[in-house]
Amino acid sequence: MRSISLIALMLTLTLGLQARGIEFFEGKWQDAFELAKTEGKPIFVDAYATWCGPCKRMAKNVFTLKNVGDFYNENFVNLKLDMEKPENASFRQQYPVAAYPTLYFINPNGEVIQKKVGGMNDEGFVALGKAALSQVDRSGDYAEEYEKGNRDPDLVYNYVKALNQAGKPSQKISNEYLRSQDDLTTPQNLKFILEAAVEADSKAFGLLEKYKEQIIAISSKEAVEERVGKACDCTLKKAVEFENKELLEEAIAKVKAHCPEKAKEFALQSNMTYSKETGDAASHLKYCKKYAKTIATDADELAKLATDLGKTYKDNAAVSKFGEKISAKSVKVGGRFFHYITYAQFLKRNDKTDKAKDAAKKALALAQDMKDRRAIQMSNQLLKMLDS
Repeated sequence: MRSISLIALMLTLTLGLQARGIEFFEGKWQDAFELAKTEGKPIFVDAYATWCGPCKRMAKNVFTLKNVGDFYNENFVNLKLDMEKPENASFRQQYPVAAYPTLYFINPNGEVIQKKVGGMNDEGFVALGKAALSQVDRSGDYAEEYEKGNRDPDLVYNYVKALNQAGKPSQKISNEYLRSQDDLTTPQNLKFILEAAVEADSKAFGLLEKYKEQIIAISSKEAVEERVGKACDCTLKKAVEFENKELLEEAIAKVKAHCPEKAKEFALQSNMTYSKETGDAASHLKYCKKYAKTIATDADELAKLATDLGKTYKDNAAVSKFGEKISAKSVKVGGRFFHYITYAQFLKRNDKTDKAKDAAKKALALAQDMKDRRAIQMSNQLLKMLDS
């Protein structure tokens, strides 16, 4: 049991060494601030110093994670600022930094809504971001006027947008507005439809499909495809929540119709998610095999897929066999530290101790070359476990 628990822990830790994550704005503070005002998003600022150890660890092990990137890219304008560079002196004057890293969350008006000093793990960092986001819910600014009967189109649009940004239900407000309109093809109403189409199984999404070309003309093809992707993601979540396969198939069909180049990957990922969350292990493994063969062909993706499977199914022989196969391929194609550590873990699960030791030793050598204390510790832990 100790071996199984340690492997599960190490599979979790391995995710922290994979390159994913936050897309930081390439530009100056003032440019990021203007973008935030335009998009109505708060700003996350990593105020760091190049010599700071916790800063380096967060940059390498937290900011790079997919779950972190998915959340922060969706909800914030993200910016990294080296506080010792002269060009960032104005930011430091306005937002004092006494220790590193200082994690600032700033609303589009320039007000600090959250501030944290010191490094964090990914779960704490996402929780911090959610807490900050909850403080910039602007829907209340419009709700009172709406309840008084104000149906000015700009107010209703901003109300729906604020609800969407805060993750609150907006369809009731959207549908009331859409029912009240005689001409849905005005530029203002087409813009409203684009904002309102938050779920693929909604009235607003049907209108997005109907007036797609007109909406593209007043926005862009990219904006429409982005909205389609988000709406289908929301419908996928509903499909999982209610174990409704019809909603799953609807989301897949919508992506295929409007974003055909993304359809194959979306279908596989959606089926993987649905089967995993609904407890259908056989189907989940089947879709993972298809994903590994057609989509996750680079070393990092293969190692990540193996790691996720290892975390989900700790005593499944078929998973252990497949995990060994794809992690072996990741070693062959990539040969980085976490490829070897993942491979060693699956070899151990399959009672191939000698081969697991060889892979773990290679991981340790790579960790020492990287001078990464966390990776060295992980390798040594695995080797100690394999010797016991």
